[in-house]
Amino acid sequence: MYPICRNLTALNLSYAAGIHGNELIKLIYHCGKLQRLWIMDCIGDKGLGIVASTCKELQELRVFPSAPFGNPAAVTEKGLVAISAGCRKLHSLLYFCHQMTNAALITVAKNCPNFIRFRLCILDATKPDPDTMQPLDEGFGAIVQSCKRLRRLSLSDQLTDQVFLYIGMYAEQLEMLSIAFAGESDQGMQYALNGCKKLRKLEIRDCPFGNMALLADIGKYETMRSLWMSSCEVTVGACKELAEKMPRLNVEIFNENEQEECSLEDEQSVEKMYLYRTLAGKRNDAPEYVCTL
Repeated sequence: MYPICRNLTALNLSYAAGIHGNELIKLIYHCGKLQRLWIMDCIGDKGLGIVASTCKELQELRVFPSAPFGNPAAVTEKGLVAISAGCRKLHSLLYFCHQMTNAALITVAKNCPNFIRFRLCILDATKPDPDTMQPLDEGFGAIVQSCKRLRRLSLSDQLTDQVFLYIGMYAEQLEMLSIAFAGESDQGMQYALNGCKKLRKLEIRDCPFGNMALLADIGKYETMRSLWMSSCEVTVGACKELAEKMPRLNVEIFNENEQEECSLEDEQSVEKMYLYRTLAGKRNDAPEYVCTL
């Protein structure tokens, strides 16, 4: 394969579970023209260092977990920093890891200000910055402040409302935002909705956002494609109110069990909610466990 590798611009090894660290490193040595690389975390920080020194034209990197819950010793913030230092043309990132630091994210933001897509999935979502034991608010704040062209952002970790304030202030071009295990109050969601004028898709999972956040600025949903909320603090009553006030939106409620008909009692918590703008009205292909308001 090595003679072929010299001219490769894209390489997808995200399903190549049988190729491990040293073999991956030997392969990467021959791929100096890569612009897009999808790889598993078994390459390790050492392997990412080789990518950084070899693939100077790299524009997109995706690092996937090699096990269902990832390998804690596989890749860390060190590998990401090395990539940012060596691959200055990088503008799209998906990175699964078990830990990250504010200092690393600040360095990445300085090295690669051209990010259009930045997706960081910290598999241990309860873990703060291991060096300072602080939330990663300042690190993600540096990303949105430095990367002026950022259109897609995914983040998950022990984060406070401060990070959403940064997102609302600086992410002027943001179109899609995915959040998990973050925030402290309804104010966090409002910061993002009020500040990101070009936001089209918002996905929220396991965050303490409730009825007040959902109903604070319902006119915003007219300019968005969709809102997904899962395991938050929204009730059926709030969804009914939203549907009544905004008839051009479909508000769909998914029952937690997904085997029984969903409950429509006002005080009932909503396990999953999907809101989207439509001209066609209620869809006819929804299963029984989905209620459209």
